[in-house]
Amino acid sequence: MSPPRVCLDVGSGWVKALGIDADGEPVGVAQYPTTPDDLLAGVRSAAAAVGADGAIPVGRTGRDTELLACSSAGGGLRLAVIGRERFVATEAGYRVARSSGARVVLVQAGELDPAAVRALRAARPDVVLLLGGPAGGPGRDGGADQVLMANASRLARARVRAPIVLAAAASVRADAAALLRSTGRTVMPTEAVLPRAGEIVEEPARAAVARLLATHQVGGRGSTTTARFRRLAQSSTPVAVRAGLAELVRSRGADGGAVLVIDVGSSTTVVHSALPPAGPGGEPAGQSCTVEADLGLRLAAPGVLTEGQAQELVDPLEADLLAPTVRRLAEDTGYLPEDAGGQAEDRRLAALAAVLALRRHLVAAGPSLLGVGFGLVVLSGGVFRQSDAAGLAAILATLRSDDVLRAPLAGCPVALDDGFALAPAGLLVAAGHRDTARTVLDAAIAPDTGGPE
Repeated sequence: MSPPRVCLDVGSGWVKALGIDADGEPVGVAQYPTTPDDLLAGVRSAAAAVGADGAIPVGRTGRDTELLACSSAGGGLRLAVIGRERFVATEAGYRVARSSGARVVLVQAGELDPAAVRALRAARPDVVLLLGGPAGGPGRDGGADQVLMANASRLARARVRAPIVLAAAASVRADAAALLRSTGRTVMPTEAVLPRAGEIVEEPARAAVARLLATHQVGGRGSTTTARFRRLAQSSTPVAVRAGLAELVRSRGADGGAVLVIDVGSSTTVVHSALPPAGPGGEPAGQSCTVEADLGLRLAAPGVLTEGQAQELVDPLEADLLAPTVRRLAEDTGYLPEDAGGQAEDRRLAALAAVLALRRHLVAAGPSLLGVGFGLVVLSGGVFRQSDAAGLAAILATLRSDDVLRAPLAGCPVALDDGFALAPAGLLVAAGHRDTARTVLDAAIAPDTGGPE
């Protein structure tokens, strides 16, 4: 007989816990607000609610309970962009940030002066995107290479310790990287985002930013940086969900179609997709993940409203009605609406975040997904664990009626991960408990039959 287990997902807004008994059966789900000053306090409260309060104090394994944990408490990456010309740097920065788990918090143009460095430090970036540009050509600030080297020199001396993604032409990239590294800076050189005038190639820099995300989510901000917490949660939530999704796809088989997971959180909205395996019990034929740090239900709520208007999903009247709630959500991340109107606004923002994130995911992974067809969509996140059936039906209707998503989702079952299964299943698979992972998935994810069109 196995020991009881508890699976934990420490998010930026909530700690979720799933208790599993000695027979491998799920016995309870709990969630508790994340406590930023001491994450372990929230972790203990969530674990205690599923009967595993003795698992936390002594580390990853308690006296008689196995503890498995993942984290996304670090949230999305704060991205500062430094380039030669503001308009181009702004557009390049937003393209790099999109789907990589970053949101732009500052754009600086031209050669950095002391005031610009102070503004950069005040923005508290988690990563700096340093842009080169088309070589040569005089301008207000000199040629692109000259501006890049001047900024690299300034950053090398500045008290800015965030990793630097250096996106520049090969002719100057090595020298700029060497200059930055000479003072101990962490540098990730990539191909230029601005290789030629009028052209933006964001993929190499976006991939570099995305590589930084997993470590940051587990232990990149506040009390997540403590050694005790890093020993507790050694995997990021997207990695755990990816493994849980792979197990779900394996269980569905080669004829199950592509499976998508839309995880709407407080700081980010993550979309995972997996192609069906080639044969029975095989691995998914492919998996993709996009992380949107400007779409979320607390800190990133303003991005939902802004992008919703830009994509014409939100008209001016609705934008005016939602704006006070969005401001409160962004400023008071612990706010939890208790009245019916506030909960309805929360669900509306979640529906918009899901639509916008899935639209973006289809840009990144659409051809392969559309080629095999959608077999199942799973909605995950705290807002989907509400008990308001009519409100959840409205979210599903928003997804199914969207102009871009209507055709791919036609007739596709949609399930709610309201039992908190995907991340625990991934943690269990990683720990060698595949049978228990299947039990957890079977107990929690029950798709509808297509729902309203």
